[in-house]
Amino acid sequence: MAHPLESEVMKDLSGKNFGLLIAYILPGAIVLIGLGAFSPSVQAWLINPSSAGPSVGGFLFVTLSSVAAGMTASAVRWTFIDKLHHFTGVTTPAWDDSKLQERLEAFEAIVEAHYRYYQFHSNSLVAMLFSYAAWRPSLGSWPRWSDLSALILSAIFFAVSRDNLRRYYGRAAVLLGTPHKEFSHEQRSRSSRVGSVTRNAQSIAEAAGDEEGDG
Repeated sequence: MAHPLESEVMKDLSGKNFGLLIAYILPGAIVLIGLGAFSPSVQAWLINPSSAGPSVGGFLFVTLSSVAAGMTASAVRWTFIDKLHHFTGVTTPAWDDSKLQERLEAFEAIVEAHYRYYQFHSNSLVAMLFSYAAWRPSLGSWPRWSDLSALILSAIFFAVSRDNLRRYYGRAAVLLGTPHKEFSHEQRSRSSRVGSVTRNAQSIAEAAGDEEGDG
């Protein structure tokens, strides 16, 4: 039977903080699996061979360790994967922060629906690459099936994280809009061309009206 404190913690995680669970704790647990290749103590935390079952203290310690490892994976993700997505065409929209306060609840819903899943897939990608590299030497020489499986799974996680990030940016941009004071060079050029065409059309119409009057 589960300890009451452990049950309460799991209830809170599944009810209120599911996004944080998948964004940090699960990727952090994957990192701990990788660390187990270097530390027997970490393996003992995860396997817990005690016949008495897991203790509350051990459960909380592994949870906090997973959070720390997940935050580290998130920092690596921000350094490399975020930059790669942005460099390859996923652009960061210009949001009007003045609208955030009145639409905060809707924005938080978008974060939970899209950005938390982006964090899960991208942080898990970082964690998985680390863990596989840590355990790879123990697999023997050239297990091609495991290398191929890791490569395919990494590609899937990268592609899904890219889609998550694009959806998050797109829906948040619709919600928050673009600041009126900020215009890109392309927008200014387009506005200038439209204004020029409008003025030319007005001039032609006035000239045609003058000719009809003279006639």
